[in-house]
Amino acid sequence: MLKSKTFVKKTRSGGIMKIVREHYLRDDIWCGSEVCTECKQEETVLQKDACIESNLCSFPHYLLPDTNIVLSQIDILEDPLIKNVIILQTVLQEVRHRSAPIYKRLKDILHDKEKHFYTFTNEHHRETYIEREQGESANDRNDRAIRISTKWYSDHLNNTPTDKRLKVVLLTNDRGNKEKAEESGLLTYRCEEYVKSLIANPELVDRLALTNDDKNEITSSKVLFPEHLPLSRIQSGIKSGTFQQGTFRASRDNYLEATVFVHGEGDDSTEVLIQGLQNLNRAVHQDLVAVEILPLNQWVAPSSVVLQDEGPKEDDVTEEEEAELKSGPSGAASRKPTGRVVGIIKRNWRPFCGMLFLSQIKEATRHLFTPADRRIPRIRIETRQAATLAGQRIMVAVDGWPKHSRYPNGHFVRSLGSAGDKETETEVLLLEHDVPHQDFSQAVLSFLPKMPWNITEEDMAVREDLRNLTVCSVDPPGCTDIDDALHCRDLPNGNQEVGVHIADVSHFIRPGNAMDLEAANRGTTVYLTGRRIDMVPELLSSNLCSLRSSVERLAFSCIWEINDKAEIVKTRFTKSVIDSKASLTYAEAQMRIDDANMNDDTTKSLRGLNRLAKILKKQRIEKGALTLSSPEVRFHIDSETHDPIDLQTKELKETNSMVEEFMLLANISVAQKIYDEFSECALLRKHPAPPPSNYDILNKAAKSKGMVIHTDSAKALADSLDAAQVDGFPYFNTLLRILATRCMMQAVYFCSGMDSDFHHYGLASPIYTHFTSPIRRYSDIIVHRLLAVAIGADSTYPDLMDKHKQSALCNNLNYRHKMAQYAQRASVAYHTQLFFKSRGILNEEGFILFVRKNAIIVLIPKFGLEGTVFFENKDKPSPKLIFNEEAPSLTVEGHSFNMFDKVKVTISLDASNVQHQKIRMSLVEPVISGVSVAPSEPEPEVKRARLDR
Repeated sequence: MLKSKTFVKKTRSGGIMKIVREHYLRDDIWCGSEVCTECKQEETVLQKDACIESNLCSFPHYLLPDTNIVLSQIDILEDPLIKNVIILQTVLQEVRHRSAPIYKRLKDILHDKEKHFYTFTNEHHRETYIEREQGESANDRNDRAIRISTKWYSDHLNNTPTDKRLKVVLLTNDRGNKEKAEESGLLTYRCEEYVKSLIANPELVDRLALTNDDKNEITSSKVLFPEHLPLSRIQSGIKSGTFQQGTFRASRDNYLEATVFVHGEGDDSTEVLIQGLQNLNRAVHQDLVAVEILPLNQWVAPSSVVLQDEGPKEDDVTEEEEAELKSGPSGAASRKPTGRVVGIIKRNWRPFCGMLFLSQIKEATRHLFTPADRRIPRIRIETRQAATLAGQRIMVAVDGWPKHSRYPNGHFVRSLGSAGDKETETEVLLLEHDVPHQDFSQAVLSFLPKMPWNITEEDMAVREDLRNLTVCSVDPPGCTDIDDALHCRDLPNGNQEVGVHIADVSHFIRPGNAMDLEAANRGTTVYLTGRRIDMVPELLSSNLCSLRSSVERLAFSCIWEINDKAEIVKTRFTKSVIDSKASLTYAEAQMRIDDANMNDDTTKSLRGLNRLAKILKKQRIEKGALTLSSPEVRFHIDSETHDPIDLQTKELKETNSMVEEFMLLANISVAQKIYDEFSECALLRKHPAPPPSNYDILNKAAKSKGMVIHTDSAKALADSLDAAQVDGFPYFNTLLRILATRCMMQAVYFCSGMDSDFHHYGLASPIYTHFTSPIRRYSDIIVHRLLAVAIGADSTYPDLMDKHKQSALCNNLNYRHKMAQYAQRASVAYHTQLFFKSRGILNEEGFILFVRKNAIIVLIPKFGLEGTVFFENKDKPSPKLIFNEEAPSLTVEGHSFNMFDKVKVTISLDASNVQHQKIRMSLVEPVISGVSVAPSEPEPEVKRARLDR
C-alpha cells in the first residue's frame, strides 16, 4: 500500500519545485511474540512467559513505554529485571532526535538478546500508521500513534488462542495521554506506580527519575535562584548581542566561581567570569549556557581563595559563602569580563560517580550525594537502601534543578563497589573521564583475521620487501604495542638512508566495519598505572600489528636520504614488509651506543640515528621549537599485590630524544604529503600560540628574580628560557619551564579544509600531523589511509574525502585525547596516594610553584608531586595573611612566601574523607602556626612537555 504527499517548495533562485513524498505501508510486519500464530515470523523476541511479579499485573504482560518514559527512565529500562518491552518506531525516532546518548543506550538494549526488547515499525504497518490531523500538534499525533499501536497489539494478541491472559501495558507519565488511553480501554500505568508494584526488586524504586510532581515535593517555597529564561528569549538575546553563549566550566578550587568560554570569530573568543551562587544560577560543569555580561563597574578579578563546599547546608545561600569571594584582588588591571547565567541552552548531564552523605535524620530516605568530581555540585536523591550504600561508590543521575533548591535532584543508578577497593576506584576513574572500557563486542572481534595468520604472496606482491634491513625498535620497558621501528644505513654516495617503519594497522582495520567504528569512538589507547585500555583488540595491538623482533610484520615506511648535515635529499613512502632485528628499551639502546666494544649492525644503526637526531634537534631549536618541562613519574609495582612500592621521576636519555626526533620528522613529512594531495580533507594537528594573558604568571615569576621573559614568538620564548639562570639555584630554570608548560594551549586535530591556521607553536613547524602511532591513536589510522591513497597503495572512500565528517571526527578525537590525559593523571594521583599510604609520613624539600590568597602550592621534585598548604585552620584563629597579587607573594605572620622559594614539608596521606583522600602537606621549615592542608588536585593540562610526536 502506498501513501503519498505532494507539496511545492520555493527554491533559492525563486522557482517553484514540486515535491512528492511516498510512504509505503505493509501488512507483513510481524509482532515479534512467541505466542502469536497469525504472524509468519521466523524469529521471535518477545517471550511467551513474560512474567514479572507485580501487585498491579499478576498476569503475563509486555511493556510499551512512550517516548518520555524512555527519555527519563532509561535507567529503569536497562535493569536486568525489565524484559519483554515493545519499542515503537515512533518512540525510537523521537528519542533519536531528542537525545543521542539515550538513543545509543536504547539501541544497546535492543541488541541485548537477554533483554527481549522488540522494535515494532508501526509507522509502516498498514493497521497502525496514522496521519496527522488538521490542527493536531506533532507531539499529540505521536501520542495518538502510540495509543493506536498499543490497541493493535492488545487486540492482535487477544486473537491468539494459546494465551488470552497476555496483556500489553502502556507506560506513560503524561496525564492527558493516560486518560485518553484509559478511555480507549487500554491498560496503562505511570512508570512510578508500575515500578513500585514490582515484588521481586523493590530497590528498583531508587532508580526512578523524579517527575515534576516529585521535584516540587522536596523543594522549599523560598526562591533561591533567578528563573531561567525560555529558549526563545535566549535565542533572540544572542542574535541581538544582549546575551553570549558558551561552555560553563566550574572551578576545581572554588565552588562559588566558574568561567564561561564564549566562542567567537578567529581570536575573538573570550572567557566570562561568573562568581556567586546566584550568578552561577544552577549551571553544571560543561553545560552550554547563555550569559549576560555585567556593566564594567561590576567586573571583578578571579578569586585567589581556595574554597570548597564543606557539606550539606539548608536550602539557602549564606552571606558567609558570598563574602568569601569578595576578597580577591581589586586592581582594575586584574578584573575580567564578568557575567551571570540567564539560561541553559543544553544540559550536559551524565551519570556521576561518588558517595552518599547520609542524612542525620533517623530513617530518612532523602540524602545528599557527593560527586567524586569537585566541579559537580552535591545531588539530593531519595533511596531506601542508604545503609547498604554507605561506604560504597555509586552512580547517580541528575533529574532537574528547581529554583527553590540549593542542590539539584537526582536518582540512584547503580553501585560500583566498596570505596577504596582498587578495582572500584579504577572503574570510577574510567567512568568519570568517559573512557570507553567495555570488552570488545563479538561484532568487533568478528573482523579480526583468522589465526594462524601469515603474510601472503598477494601481500608481498604489492609491498616493498625490507626484511634485509637492520631495523630495530626502541620503547619504554614492558611495551608490547610497538608502533614504530627505525633503521639507518650508509649509502654509496656518502649520504645515509634513514627509515621510520610504522605498524600498518589500516591493513587490518577496513573503513566502516564494526572494528573501525569502535576504534573511531575510542579514539586512543589509555595508559593507566598498571593497566592499558586498548583502542583495538589485543590480537592486533600486542601481536599482529606490534613490530616485535624476529617476526615478519606489515609496515608503512617513510624513508629519507639524508646528508651529513641532516638535510633531507629525498623522501619516499611505501607499504612494506619488515623483520625487526631487536626490540630494545631506551636504556638498552643507550648502553649499545655508549659501549665502544659493541659494533654490530644494530648498534651502528643506532649510533647513526643518534648522531643525526642531535643535529635535527639543534636545527629545530634554532627555528624556535620549545623545550619545556613537566614532572613525570614512574611507579615500581609489586608483582603480587600490584601496589606501588617506589615512586620516581622519569629519567630521560639521549635515546628518548633520538626516537622523538625521527617520529617528528616522519609526522612533518607525511603531513606535507597528504596536504599536497588532499588540500581540503587532510587530517592535521596544530598547536595554537597562547594569548599574551596566559604568560602573566610566567612574567611575574621571572620578574621576581629580576629577569624578563619575551613571549612575542616561540623563538623569543625559547631564547629567554635558555638565558634564564640564577647562580646557586640550578633548579630555577626547570621550574620556569614547568611554569611555561602551564601557559601553553592544547594541541588539537583539525581538517585542513575547515581551518587556515596550520602552525604548530611548540614544534615551530608550519604543518604537522600524527602518523607514527596507529596502534594507539585513531588519527594515525586516518592519516595512513590518506597517505595510502596519495601513493596509490589503497583506494579511497566517501567519508575520507568529506571535510565535514573529518572535522566531526577531529572533535571526537580531541575530546577522547583530552579525557585520556585526565584519566592518566588521575591514575597517577591515586597510585601516589597508595604509595604514601604504605610509606607513612615523609619529610621532603620542595619549591613553591604558585601563591594564593590563603595557600601555597608546593612541588616536590623527587616525586613530581604537587600539594597545597593552607594558612588557615577552622579550629584555631587564622594567622595574619597579606597577599600581594603583583609579586605574587603571601606574607604569613611576617614571613613572606614567594614563587620558587624552597620549603620543607611533611607529606602524608589524609584518609579521613574516604571519598576524597588527599596528600596532606604541612610546613616543616619555616614553622608557621595555623596550617591545614588541601588535596593535590590534578592540573587541567597534562604532560605537555613531551614533544607532540
